[in-house]
Amino acid sequence: MNREKLAKKVGQLLVIGFNGTKVPQEIRDLIHTYHIGAIILFGRNIGTPKEVLDLTTDLQREAKKAGYTHPLLICVDQENGVVRRLGEGATIFPGAMALGATGNPNHAYNVGVATGIELKALGINWNLAPVLDVNNNPDNPVIGVRSFGESAESVSKFGRASMQGMQEAGIATTLKHFPGHGDTNVDSHLDLPTIPHGLTRLEEIELKPFRECIAEGADTIMTAHVYFPSIETEPGVPATISRKVITGLLREKLKFNGVVTTDCMEMNAILHGVGTEKGAVAALKAGVDYVMISHTLERQVGAIEEILKAIENGELTEEEIDQALQRIKVLKEKYLSWQDISLEDEPIVPETVGSKEHEKIAYEAYKDSVTIVKNDGMLPLPQNNSRILVVHPDNGTTMQVEDKRYANLSLGAAIKEYQPEADIYPFSSALDEKEVSAIVEKAKGYDTVIVGTLTITPSSNQIALVEKLIKEKGSVIVIAMRSPYDFGYLPDVPVYINTYEFTYPALKVAAGAIFGKEEVKGNLPVTVKKRLVEGK
Repeated sequence: MNREKLAKKVGQLLVIGFNGTKVPQEIRDLIHTYHIGAIILFGRNIGTPKEVLDLTTDLQREAKKAGYTHPLLICVDQENGVVRRLGEGATIFPGAMALGATGNPNHAYNVGVATGIELKALGINWNLAPVLDVNNNPDNPVIGVRSFGESAESVSKFGRASMQGMQEAGIATTLKHFPGHGDTNVDSHLDLPTIPHGLTRLEEIELKPFRECIAEGADTIMTAHVYFPSIETEPGVPATISRKVITGLLREKLKFNGVVTTDCMEMNAILHGVGTEKGAVAALKAGVDYVMISHTLERQVGAIEEILKAIENGELTEEEIDQALQRIKVLKEKYLSWQDISLEDEPIVPETVGSKEHEKIAYEAYKDSVTIVKNDGMLPLPQNNSRILVVHPDNGTTMQVEDKRYANLSLGAAIKEYQPEADIYPFSSALDEKEVSAIVEKAKGYDTVIVGTLTITPSSNQIALVEKLIKEKGSVIVIAMRSPYDFGYLPDVPVYINTYEFTYPALKVAAGAIFGKEEVKGNLPVTVKKRLVEGK
């Protein structure tokens, strides 16, 4: 086979990303030159629903012009909750841990269907969800509330319901991050985590949700850039490029015959190890089908060239490439058809996007998810109690995977819907002792202080702030706007509520619960123990 034809085979094994809400010329060139297999969209690509549909339609038109047999797979991380890509005009749905807190997998299914309908309406046909990581490490910096909880059984049930809901809507799904990223205290965007557990423990916890969802018809599985020494004997080799993990464990032992995609190969766990381009070859050798390179054009082209070299020198065989392409073909035939994509007319966004029906599905789930962990008789507050101070961080992202466009916290606005006279005090993420003192001083003029916390750490001044407010005022309500583990640092707070995410609908339901206007039913899907505080 000549190099040009081979390059178009190899290109089909890549998932690539780019900047902007319009298709850049270099991406058009890659589509024609290499027949790139899939596109990943991030917040940087997302505008209004109409702009998103225009973008995805333009991508498909280019693929059609380039002679593609099947349309492009176009994917996003629409996990919902704290990790979501759709913004203005789309429905805000609860994320995994909020759903886990409902105790009702039907919510996960219904949200899955509605999410899938909105994605498909905008020309997105592949969702990089659900997360099947079992979050049994309170210090996990990258999974946390992206997980359905700490129980492998619960994660299995909710993950399966979410997957099946999206599939029902005609969306390809992704189980991630195999073989499990839940019990780490390192973010693989930044470094290479290690999970040291033996295979027996992995079978009981980490692998259980994957095994059960594979049995129910999983579409694709995303690998974790995590080192598992009990599976991979060569030190420091992440699961993504380990043949023992991908072929030995996932393909042969767990009998998964679907598509395997890497997580982004520009994350530091790969970039600073084997390197993105050589990592692409290593991943394919391990048994992966799709190599994801989300950001840099030079690395995308470089990876294709590196793969071509590996085929030419016998490191990779064309047969291995063909096997991957066959698995991708089966996936595309299940979910994609040129007959289902309108390329001629001006695309029109269906009314299902951001519909009242979908808002109701989200609202019912949020009501069942918000969790009143502790109430020492303070709730409900009377609405005529006009002296309320709301203090919260001024922005919300702590993980690289989160979208900074949604970082503006709106707890104050949610409280004001019930108590318009409430005063708001946003504090900086670098909250220092001086600012703590200023807030405590200001609080003296109020009857009740409502504090929004955001993933407290042992050294966080959020702890000192709440403790001093309790000492000064007594009547303090804490709303943990992401991590349920915050309560471990604040056992003496009179009222503690979890929303699991800082989305406005979640905060509005919590505000309604404070004033007795919403009956919330959530239960903690994780165990929260008293935590040690630095300096104490």
